[in-house]
Amino acid sequence: MENLSLKEISELIRSQALPFQELRREMTKRIIGQDDLVHKAVVSLLANGHILLEGVPGLGKTLTVKTLAGLIKASYSRIQFTPDLLPGDIVGTPIFQPKEGTFTVKKGPVFANFVLADEINRAPAKTQSALLEAMQERQVTIGEETFKLEEPFLVLATQNPIEQEGTYPLPEAQVDRFLVKLKVGYPSKKAELEILDAYSGENNHGRIEPILDPREILKARKTAAQIYLDPKLKDYIIEIVFSSRFPHEHNLPKLKGLISYGASPRATLYLAGAAKASAFLEGRGYVTPEDIRFIAFDVLRHRILLTYEAEAENIAPEDIIHEIFETVGVP
Repeated sequence: MENLSLKEISELIRSQALPFQELRREMTKRIIGQDDLVHKAVVSLLANGHILLEGVPGLGKTLTVKTLAGLIKASYSRIQFTPDLLPGDIVGTPIFQPKEGTFTVKKGPVFANFVLADEINRAPAKTQSALLEAMQERQVTIGEETFKLEEPFLVLATQNPIEQEGTYPLPEAQVDRFLVKLKVGYPSKKAELEILDAYSGENNHGRIEPILDPREILKARKTAAQIYLDPKLKDYIIEIVFSSRFPHEHNLPKLKGLISYGASPRATLYLAGAAKASAFLEGRGYVTPEDIRFIAFDVLRHRILLTYEAEAENIAPEDIIHEIFETVGVP
C-alpha cells in the first residue's frame, strides 16, 4: 500500500474499522464482564500478534478464544497441553508408506488460522518449543520439508498462575514472542449476575455465526500499519523501553537492583504496532499517548524480568511499569 495522507488514511479506517467494532460487540455479548480483555484481544488480532492469557480457571479464557475464532470465517484448532504431549503432536510427523517406500507428512493441529494452546505451561519445554518456529516465522519444518502457514495465523495460549505442580514455566524466548500477556481477573457482581442469567439452565446465546472474513483482517493490518505515529510518540516509546533496561540513567534510581533484564527491541516494535491497532479500532488515523498507555502494561509485563531482591519484596512487573509511566513525561 502506498503512503497515504492523514485524511485519506482516516477515511479508509472509518470504513474498515466497522467490522472489527462489530466483532468486539459480538464478543462482549458472550464474554460478559471482560470488556477490557475482549478489546485487547481484537487489538492483538489487528496487530498480528500472539496472545498469552493468564488467569485462574473458570474466567472465560478458553471461551474468549473459541468465540473470537467462531466469529471469523477461518480454521480453528485446540491443543490441550499435557506432560506427555510430544512436539510431533503439535506440528505433525512424517508417516512411512510401505507400499510406495516413501514418507508422507501428516500435518498437526498447528496448521490452522487460530490455534488455542490450552494450559500451555503443562507441557515440558521441548514440546512448548515446537511452537517457536510457527509463532515467529509463520512456518513449520517437518523432517526435511518446510511448510508456510496460512495467514492470518494466531496462537492464543492460556495458563493458570496458581498451580505449580506438574507445570513448566515458559522460557523467556517463547514468552517474548507473545505480543501481549493479558491477565484475566474476576468479573464484578453485576457481570457475574449477567453470566448466571445468560448461561444457567437451557438459556444460551445460540450458535456463533462468522461475521468477519480473513481477507478483511489482512487488509486492515496493512491499513493499520499506515497510521501516523508522531516522532515525539516514537521517542516516548523508546524512553519507556529504555527506562526498563537502564532505570538509573532515566531518573529511576530506586528501580536499580530490581530489574534483571529490561524489555527487548521486540517490545518497541510491538508497542508501536499495538498502539496503531488501538487507534485503528477507535477509527483514528493517528496514534495518541492514550493508545500507548492502554496496551503498554500488557506488552511489557512479560518482558521485564525481576531480580530475586524484587521478588523477595513482592514487587511485580506492573509496579515497575507504573513507576516508569509516572517518571517518563507524556509528550
